[in-house]
Amino acid sequence: SIFIDAEGRLSTCGKSVPYATDGTICDSLLGHGAGVTQLSTPTLLSSTLGGERAVSVSAKSSHSLALTASGCVWSWGHGACGRLGHGDAQSQLLPK
Repeated sequence: SIFIDAEGRLSTCGKSVPYATDGTICDSLLGHGAGVTQLSTPTLLSSTLGGERAVSVSAKSSHSLALTASGCVWSWGHGACGRLGHGDAQSQLLPK
């Protein structure tokens, strides 16, 4: 799950699930860096989204997106098939 607080900051919680293709756990899904695969309570992300306020979010099973007030889109998670929009298939541990 992903949440936006009153100041436009993001918090996440939940549990990463294994990839259907190879069974590895996605440690990039929650956006807190390597090795963080489960959080029981909403935890503030260290990324400040370039100092901008988040106004909308979307969370899928393997990646998340955040839209800022200026219209910038930040993404993180499993990057297969270019789903993060960065022009490659690299997974991102933190919002980029």
